[in-house]
Amino acid sequence: MTSAETVALFDKYVIGNYTRHGVVFSRGEGSLLWDPEGRRYIDLFPGWAVDGLGHCPPRVVAAIREQAGRLLHIANNYYTEPQGLLAKALSEISFGGKCFFCNSGAEANEAAIKCARLWGSSEGRGPGGARRYKIVAMENSFHGRTMGALSATGQKKYHQGVEPMLPGFVHVPFNDLAAAERAVDAETVAILLEPVQGEGGIHVARPEYMKGLRALCDEKRLLLVLDEVQTGMGRTGKWFAYEHYGVVPDLMTLAKSLGGGVAIGAMLGRSDVVAVMKPGTHASTFGGNPLAAAAALATIETIREENLLEHARRTGERLGERLERWRRRFPFVKEIRRLGLMAAAELDRPGGDIVRACIARGVLINCTHETVLRIIPATNVPQDLLDEGLDIVERVLAGG
Repeated sequence: MTSAETVALFDKYVIGNYTRHGVVFSRGEGSLLWDPEGRRYIDLFPGWAVDGLGHCPPRVVAAIREQAGRLLHIANNYYTEPQGLLAKALSEISFGGKCFFCNSGAEANEAAIKCARLWGSSEGRGPGGARRYKIVAMENSFHGRTMGALSATGQKKYHQGVEPMLPGFVHVPFNDLAAAERAVDAETVAILLEPVQGEGGIHVARPEYMKGLRALCDEKRLLLVLDEVQTGMGRTGKWFAYEHYGVVPDLMTLAKSLGGGVAIGAMLGRSDVVAVMKPGTHASTFGGNPLAAAAALATIETIREENLLEHARRTGERLGERLERWRRRFPFVKEIRRLGLMAAAELDRPGGDIVRACIARGVLINCTHETVLRIIPATNVPQDLLDEGLDIVERVLAGG
């Protein structure tokens, strides 16, 4: 089928709730994609950070093939080896907690919201007998598009037309510890944030801010909930971004690159906190199914065996150097922000035309908030391929 024929199918049969670029992809390998006509593209924003190992990583593909011939799905009333092994693996590479599995980052955040409120109820009333259910979240954040996660999201543009939001969320400026302290009251049960605001434009939490939030939660008997949907699984040069700060969350959410391209989400929590999730309090029909769990196990194995944490650190430094060169060269590049292989160049003008020009030249990047170019390559992106892609982006910035 040609690209034009595929586009025609979408125009006729698929709801138009996405802004789509006029490109069809039929095959991927690593950080490369091809369209049906055989044109090659360098993907520096693979699957909105889902393809953390690039496209069709060999270990993940092999694990899927093997598991597909054994067992695809079984109800969570029963036990399966892949889900148990995945929970063990995630516990061992994080803070030793327990896991709940679902299918996406939004679902993982919904589970964390519910768990926090259940914990608040079980822990008893706050000062003056207040019921503890409120969650302090951050302005400019993004936690998903289901109603609870959307209510936690601190961007009004996503709320328009679907109000009212779920009550109980208070939004404060990111990286402002004093604002978070003021927002806490007798009804507060948790503080929720992304260590790096991804969709918000790659805004990185400051070390003193993260440490301050942890201390505030300890002092006020609150849960610190970290949304690591985009930062998790080696993206920042460590398994999880919280490791950069010397703090440990009470709850953490994962998805995106967890499954190496397969849909899976997870909430991890301290054993004493997640003990409130008794049978019947929460569930996910497809969550932690054998196929997705096998893919996630292969993802963890790949990161370990290929030393991708070190590769992400080293390659991330190279990426940062290249973007800083853009800042020095181009007056319209206002600021560079980065942690590991999550990077952004904020412009003083809209970046949509730049993204389209890059696609036309065979490189995929992203623009968020109209003026922020995002580059989030696979953690195993080869240095020469990254350089080739960045060279093309730089030529586009230069008007070439």
